[in-house]
Amino acid sequence: MDQEIESIESNKTWELVDLPQGMKKIGVKWVYKTKYNEHGKIEKHKVRLVAKGYTQQHGIDFNEVFAPGSRWDTIRTILAVAASQGWNVYQLDVKSAFLHGELIENVYVDQPPGYNKEMGKIYKLKKALY
Repeated sequence: MDQEIESIESNKTWELVDLPQGMKKIGVKWVYKTKYNEHGKIEKHKVRLVAKGYTQQHGIDFNEVFAPGSRWDTIRTILAVAASQGWNVYQLDVKSAFLHGELIENVYVDQPPGYNKEMGKIYKLKKALY
């Protein structure tokens, strides 16, 4: 959990504020996952801090839902061109990729369980949270 908080804070994902009058806050929770290797042995335990977005109501708390991604036919086309030209193809994984998306809307979340910095304060998200 410390690594997750460190990642969120080093990315400047949020700032500690008072909840503005008339604004709602969203709860957060820890989600745990165990990763296994190809032999079925535990490789590592992962934890993510996620916003309880399921408590929001469409048309009241938000109007759109958007998740960036690539269409499979686009990926296949790029791979076909690369193969026909003999190009090398590389891939990469961006750690905490979703945390890099900047927010335009004002979104407020509770302080994570076990990580209360200042009583009565909440976090204003500056970037996306899982």
